Amino acid sequence: MKIRSWLMISYFLVMVLPIAALYGIYVSLTNYDQKQSFMEYVEVSQLFSQLAPQLAEASLYQTNPRADYEPVNQLTDESLRVTLYRHDGLKLYSSLETPEQSYFYSAEPDQLYQGLNEIQMNHRTYSLKKPVFQDGSVVGIYEIVKGREEWLQGVNERTSTLFIIFSGIFLVIYVVVIILLHRKLNRPLEKLRLKMDAFAQGHPVETETKRSGDEIGELMGHFDEMRLQIDSARKELLKQQQEKEFIVASLSHDLKTPLTVIQAYTEALNGGKLSLEERREYKAVLFEKLHYMKQMLDDLVMYNALSSARLNMEFVQVDGEEFFDMLLSGYEEAASAKGIGLTVEQAVSGTYSVDVKQMIRVADNLAGNALRHTDAGRMLWIGAASENQPLPEWIFPRIKEELELWRRNGTVFIFQNEGEAVPEAWLERIFEPFVQGEDTRGKGGSSGLGLNISKMIMELHGGKIRIWSKKGYGTLAACRLEERKE
Repeated sequence: MKIRSWLMISYFLVMVLPIAALYGIYVSLTNYDQKQSFMEYVEVSQLFSQLAPQLAEASLYQTNPRADYEPVNQLTDESLRVTLYRHDGLKLYSSLETPEQSYFYSAEPDQLYQGLNEIQMNHRTYSLKKPVFQDGSVVGIYEIVKGREEWLQGVNERTSTLFIIFSGIFLVIYVVVIILLHRKLNRPLEKLRLKMDAFAQGHPVETETKRSGDEIGELMGHFDEMRLQIDSARKELLKQQQEKEFIVASLSHDLKTPLTVIQAYTEALNGGKLSLEERREYKAVLFEKLHYMKQMLDDLVMYNALSSARLNMEFVQVDGEEFFDMLLSGYEEAASAKGIGLTVEQAVSGTYSVDVKQMIRVADNLAGNALRHTDAGRMLWIGAASENQPLPEWIFPRIKEELELWRRNGTVFIFQNEGEAVPEAWLERIFEPFVQGEDTRGKGGSSGLGLNISKMIMELHGGKIRIWSKKGYGTLAACRLEERKE
């Protein structure tokens, strides 16, 4: 439940429950009072009936001395008062008055004769006035007044009980609301605060698996997402820092060998003891090493541009057949120079959106790797096929089926060479920067960044790149590219 809805319901209950409880207690006490009043009324009626024969003596309603009223006086007590009136309204006797006070009060006949024979009840007393007859004429009226001390005491006690019960109910409601507020608001907010403090101090924070469906649960979910994103960014920064350190170390290692060769050959050339043929050979080696160092620096610049997203890709629309004819050509001379057999085959149609310069870089990287790892007398195959064209027949049988599934709904271009298989452990890391065999490191021809650069370029084209290698066959590198749909 949302906190807003929960608070509205809580406020409503806090306002309504005490009123409902008070009303319930009031109704219960009212019913109890009514029952008590009825029982009291019955008791008073019986009492009045018992007193009636003694008070109905006609002789009492004559002007008599005070002593004649002593039997009546014995019927009274502190809670019971008896007053006797003559028929003309003269008060003859009152149990609450002294003898000196008698005969000084006369009631108005109209008022005296009102409410006869009816028990009158008010908050403090019951009263009854009844006429007394002699020979068919009214000789007097007696009035009995019964105090309701017990009932008043009960009312006071019940009022105190009502206050105590209501206070208890209100206190219980208050305590329950405080507990619920603590569980619903204070405890989750405190938990979130502790997690935020721990995260700010770099301590490990567990992700909540069970969260409430309210706003605090959503806030904790957002915090966990933010924390995971920050952790991921931290790990990525750490990884980049480690990669930079690795790049510096690799560059130092890879540049050390050619620089040593350049220094030694330069000193030999300056010595003047070399023949003309040796000088030509030394100069050729120097140019080769300088070219290798330039290639490494160029690859490093490209890697840095791709890693920092500073490279502006220049996409153009190209015809598939013409583009791949151009992309896959130009490797015959390099293959022939190494004594490698070369087969080029392409069956591509449609149009594609590509950065031509960067795609040529990808093809050159893959072709260069294939030529570098193919011995003389072996074969190199280069090909491309649209999604509606079959793969070339020369694809290694143990790779063809998997490649068919991988290139589904896309166009692939392939560089396949015979040679030693790449170890499985290397295949898992082959697209990482500066990952190359130690037997080839620093010997020229590869900077260790080519495959990583090719992967980033393909991803910027919305494509993919993958390498398969099988023992007894060789290695196949494939790039997948989406055709541009009109």
